[in-house]
Amino acid sequence: MRTVTRLAGFAVGLAAVFGTTYGIGRVVDRAPAAESRHDEGAAPATDAGGVTDRLPGGLLVSDNGYTLETVDAPADEFAFRIVGPDGRPVTRYDVAHDRRMHLIVARRDLSGFRHVHPELAPDGTWRVDTPLAGAGQWRAFADFAPTGAEPLTLGVDVTVPGELTERPLPAPSTSTTVDGYTVTLTGAPEPGRTAELTLTVSRDGQPVTDLEPYLGAYGHLVALRRGDLAYLHVHPDGTPGDGRTRPGPAVTFLAEVPSAGTYRLYLDFRHGGAVHTAEFTVVTDGTSTGAVPSPSGPAPTESADHGTPGHGHN
Repeated sequence: MRTVTRLAGFAVGLAAVFGTTYGIGRVVDRAPAAESRHDEGAAPATDAGGVTDRLPGGLLVSDNGYTLETVDAPADEFAFRIVGPDGRPVTRYDVAHDRRMHLIVARRDLSGFRHVHPELAPDGTWRVDTPLAGAGQWRAFADFAPTGAEPLTLGVDVTVPGELTERPLPAPSTSTTVDGYTVTLTGAPEPGRTAELTLTVSRDGQPVTDLEPYLGAYGHLVALRRGDLAYLHVHPDGTPGDGRTRPGPAVTFLAEVPSAGTYRLYLDFRHGGAVHTAEFTVVTDGTSTGAVPSPSGPAPTESADHGTPGHGHN
């Protein structure tokens, strides 16, 4: 891509942040949370805070022999491929959550979240209209399952040049509004333990009881850890047609965060034929949590040359 430059040396920098040495693709036991300059106040992971034995998704550009590579493309397009253990682009993928590839992008300040679904060309290249809407440092996550292999989430840093204004996270709250809907969060994640998070959707003061299936569920939840942007794909508790899961107003997820810290939650839900995204920030230190919604008003304007980051789905 002419307007997007891949950041070199990411794996080396990540190794330095984690304070340990490892090769790309190697699993690191009990790795502490990596915090960048955006998260200087977050506490590092410790045994008391609860950590997992495997590195969270999205922190590596290469894992289990598979590598995420960006590909040159026109300015209005984002292109990449997954190179397999044999050194060739992967062309066969299993369907997961109704798609063979999920591409998630967010800026390093956790704004500009987008979840899109690229198209696969016969040569193994994935292409989509560029989701990088605005200047800044971005993280792109490819969430996929190669046929015959375990599911993976690989991540790569990209930079869109131009004037950038970073956005601070807003004040604590357990409710947010998006596109005329109110979404309320109950429950709290705990490091190293599975916790139940319930998000309840209403509109004009009335519960929404006719949510539409989206990606095989009544909601899709992604969590990103502030600082290193570790990626967590949170699974719903129940699916449409299972005989027990209702189409709203509540959508319940089972979540486990790998460490204490600050996490941004992005809930995608479909209603009225459109997909809407509600955002929350959850802070956990292993003993207590707080939730923060995204601002309900218009987003601050970026430079005129690069537009305004926002949500998008396809």
